[in-house]
Amino acid sequence: MYESKLRLRISSADAHYGGGLVDGAHMLALFGDVATELLIYTDGDEGLFVAYDNIEFLAPVFAGDYIEATGVITDYGNTSRKMRFEAKKVISPLPGSDSAAEILSEPVLVCRATGTCMVPKDKQRFSPPQRS
Repeated sequence: MYESKLRLRISSADAHYGGGLVDGAHMLALFGDVATELLIYTDGDEGLFVAYDNIEFLAPVFAGDYIEATGVITDYGNTSRKMRFEAKKVISPLPGSDSAAEILSEPVLVCRATGTCMVPKDKQRFSPPQRS
């Protein structure tokens, strides 16, 4: 099973609501990047995201937070790849400071989802490691 991990800082430009709150769609964009990496790694092609089966927004994300997004391919079809994703907050700005931040002792799960991507047969450059 292959896992992709992406960690990045959420900038103030990503804040969509008052108080620096970031919209949930931003987490889905991160999942899209993770899915692309997984498909390149397993198939040699970026593929296409077909659908999300389930999305759960579990905690707020704010400008200044660092998010770690991970994904794994859970099932291989002929052209489809089922995936599972999680986004966790791992660093948060220190309240009242304009530059201090703290590494969270326990990452906070902010979003999880499952979805399906596909890689057309003629674009598959590698044989996936497993088939269901």
